[in-house]
Amino acid sequence: MNIVHIVCRYPPYYSGMGNVVFKSAAELSKLGHEVLVLTPEYYEERELRPANALSVEEHSDELKERIDFAKRLKPSLHYGNAARLGDIESELQDADIVHLHYPFFGTANLVRKWKKRNPHKPLVITYHMDPRSQGWKGLFFKLYAEWWMPKILDSADSLVSSSLDYIQHSHALPHFKHHPEKWTEIPFGVDTEIFQPRPKPRALFEHLGLEISTPLVLFVGGMDEAHYFKGIPVFLKALTSLKHTRGLHFQAVLVGEGSLRRSYEEQAVLYGIHEHIRFVGAVSDLELPYYYNMADLFVLPSINSSEAFGMVLLEAMASGVPVLASDLPGVRSLAEEGGVTFRAGDHQDLAEALFGYFLDQENEEMWEKQVRLTAEEKYAWPLIAKRLENVYQNLQARS
Repeated sequence: MNIVHIVCRYPPYYSGMGNVVFKSAAELSKLGHEVLVLTPEYYEERELRPANALSVEEHSDELKERIDFAKRLKPSLHYGNAARLGDIESELQDADIVHLHYPFFGTANLVRKWKKRNPHKPLVITYHMDPRSQGWKGLFFKLYAEWWMPKILDSADSLVSSSLDYIQHSHALPHFKHHPEKWTEIPFGVDTEIFQPRPKPRALFEHLGLEISTPLVLFVGGMDEAHYFKGIPVFLKALTSLKHTRGLHFQAVLVGEGSLRRSYEEQAVLYGIHEHIRFVGAVSDLELPYYYNMADLFVLPSINSSEAFGMVLLEAMASGVPVLASDLPGVRSLAEEGGVTFRAGDHQDLAEALFGYFLDQENEEMWEKQVRLTAEEKYAWPLIAKRLENVYQNLQARS
């Protein structure tokens, strides 16, 4: 099949949605399909992204990544992650399947109009998350969800969600109630060869000035305004409670970059925990697995339903690292398979969960084996890609 994915962000921009599409494209290509990803031209086509490798034995002096499958279209308008790809229809002429990843403000409605003019062409929409924000952005998202989103979802022949638990608590619930037969639950996947248990990378601990014998908590996520919902302030407050109230000796590593990073670093200084924390910025896809191998525990402290699944939870689990995550629809379904949940936005509840885990070191090996097995048996990318392929094949058979 000739499959075209449409997504608002794509590697090298760090985004869960973009990474899902990248991995899906790679696996579908292995199954023999022709795959094209249409995305805004924020980066050069066929870009090679350099990364300064750390001085550790696992890495060469310089790492480069080829970003495949993408055709980057110049937007006529764009703001943040929204972009209007006015020429998109011409790119869809030869497609057997068109797969839109929602939300994509500025382009999703263009795809709806294309579908109206091409009713015989199968359209799949993956509903990734409810967009949420404050102020005028929040008002815009609310109005869009009430007016345009139902029309866009109605245009799809099939709708996919990583979690029906999430859909039943999302803006898409009315559509799900009226058309449950259109919806399919397909979780996101993880590369269990890239993310796997390994010995702790001693050289990386030394590079960051950390102690290999001290418990280490890891966070991975964007730190720009589009990812405000990741809940890093909640995480920092919980770590502060661990230090000042419970006297627990810990280390934390936060992987990610963005305009909010400086304010998070300043909060760590204000709380008096900066000596225990390393903000390492963005790391390459080749370096990232070794950061998971540093961790004893992974935390996803997201504060609202802008977090719908949490691919980073899967990456941690595949690496043999148990997880703590906010009790949010979609997220909790995965987190409870690989660890425990805490009340979203409640730093004291997170601190309690962190403290409880580090007191229960007797079960550490059991947790490591359990979370790895879950990742292998339920979430390996080849399994997920086959389920997605089945959706496409069923649509083709009907068209």
